[in-house]
Formats: sequence, structure tokens, C-alpha cells
Amino acid sequence: MKKKGITIRLENGLEARPIAMLVQVASRYESSIYIETGDKKVNAKSIMGMMTLILSEGDTITVSADGKDEDEAIAGIDEYLSGKTE
Repeated sequence: MKKKGITIRLENGLEARPIAMLVQVASRYESSIYIETGDKKVNAKSIMGMMTLILSEGDTITVSADGKDEDEAIAGIDEYLSGKTE
């Protein structure tokens, strides 16, 4: 299992459309991927779970991935949340 702290750099934070795109990014990977913030931990592949998080630009989250492509999964999530792709 790998973990990484990531700061959200999306201008409008994680609203409905960016959350849907994040779920799509996470779903590309075979690994289990979770987003943690405060006392909440949700499956990054679950749109309903992700909608329960209220995340804004500048917030820092912890992304954890467990599986054969965990390094690629964390890198893909980091790339998206860092605003490098949209």
C-alpha cells in the first residue's frame, strides 16, 4: 500500500464535474484507491462517496492505493488534482 499527501490545485475545488472526472481517473486503475480528509475515508471510485467530501482548492488530502498499479494510480490522481490535466 502506498500513501501520498496531495494539495488540490483545481480552481473550483471538487464540485460535481471535477468529482466525476476524478472518479473516472481512479477507475482506470485496478488498485483500490481511497481519499482521506479529516476523519473521512472514501473510495475514490465511488461518485456518491466522493460527493460527501467538501474539498476546495488548497485543501490537502491523503490518497492511498493498494494493488499492482498503485504507483501509477497515485501518480494519476496527483496529476489530475494538481491541475495538470482536465
